[in-house]
Amino acid sequence: MEMMEGNDSIKLERAKKRVEKIKGFYIHFTVYILVNLFIVGSILYNSGWDDFFHFGTFFTPFFWGIGVLAHYSKAFGYMPFFGKNWEQRQIEKYMEKDKRESDEFINK
Repeated sequence: MEMMEGNDSIKLERAKKRVEKIKGFYIHFTVYILVNLFIVGSILYNSGWDDFFHFGTFFTPFFWGIGVLAHYSKAFGYMPFFGKNWEQRQIEKYMEKDKRESDEFINK
């Protein structure tokens, strides 16, 4: 019975940490939207449409956006390149390769 309670407390701590990560992402994303609306709006207000479509106008939103995407992937556990199954697939791939090489060596 104690083991079950221990597992439940571990699961509860993991869930709390996960919720904190997601909450942190939403705060980061909200600040990103508000600050970049202010920056882009200020540029538009001060210089009009003539100077609006330059790289400098979108410099901050673009590079900060890369950071927001990285934060998203960490908070929600979405890793397109090194996902949960990636490591297992790599292990299986190299084990199969070693097996083929040893079979070839034995059959020679």
